[in-house]
Amino acid sequence: MSPGRVLVTGGAGFVGSHVCDAYLEAGWDVTAVDNLSTGRAANLSPEVRLVRLDIRDPQLSAAFREGKFDVVNHHAAQASVRESVGNPRHDASVNLDGLLNVVGQSVKYGVQRFVLISSGGVVYGEPGQIPTPRTAPKRPLSPYGVSKLASEYYMLAFSRLYGIGCATLRYSNVYGPRQRAGGEAGVAAIFMDGIRRGESLAVFGGGGQTRDYVFVSDVAAANLVVTGADLPPPDDIDSVAFNVGTEVETSVLELARMAMATVGRTVEVTPARPRDGELERSALDCSETRALGWTPETSLPDGLAQTWESMN
Repeated sequence: MSPGRVLVTGGAGFVGSHVCDAYLEAGWDVTAVDNLSTGRAANLSPEVRLVRLDIRDPQLSAAFREGKFDVVNHHAAQASVRESVGNPRHDASVNLDGLLNVVGQSVKYGVQRFVLISSGGVVYGEPGQIPTPRTAPKRPLSPYGVSKLASEYYMLAFSRLYGIGCATLRYSNVYGPRQRAGGEAGVAAIFMDGIRRGESLAVFGGGGQTRDYVFVSDVAAANLVVTGADLPPPDDIDSVAFNVGTEVETSVLELARMAMATVGRTVEVTPARPRDGELERSALDCSETRALGWTPETSLPDGLAQTWESMN
């Protein structure tokens, strides 16, 4: 697909803003929709048009009418496992009602391709195979995982009903510059910020649990690849789903040690009670994504160094 007009929902957020940058560099005309609840306008290039709006807002129709978008890239989400456990109604409101509003407008205004962002860890649940292939059983452990899996089925239904092209990216644990040192997903930034302050690092569940840490610029590149890929109509949710990770497990304790080496300071590591809905192991098999020509290029030590540099 030649560069055209793209809407990135959640475009002022950590990952979304990097995706906006990647589209800009590839020659796309970029609009971001974001309510700035967690995103920051400062994350965006001046070349990106920012529409400050909640994705559930009926006024989203005006943005679509004026934007004449060729592609919609849907990053906006309630992305906290803990928040979904404590307030599943809010999780469903943002992740399902919001999606239906965005997809409905996409169909109405003739969007050619819809790139849906999902999550490999929460959709697959506790995996039976590592690295986990896209065809693995789906066993979400949290309301967030359920809403993400439901989003994939909604997208499949809309594609079959209305012919809108679709692709789903199932991310592993993304880290890098612009990640907030808060919440639950930004453990690399949280660790380095705590080390800088001389604080002990809370490690939930003993620290032996593993994650697949993928650098944000590699994730942005995957978005461009699936945007331009020649994809067939979906047979099921897995046929248009692409895992985005490194296929490498790293334990939380190992990440803490690497973060201390990056910052150049040692602090105490404190065990904490395991959190509800959290996985023991996670790493994604990215064979189908690699087959499209994508590969993660940033090693974890190099990515942590870039993240630390951006924090200073």
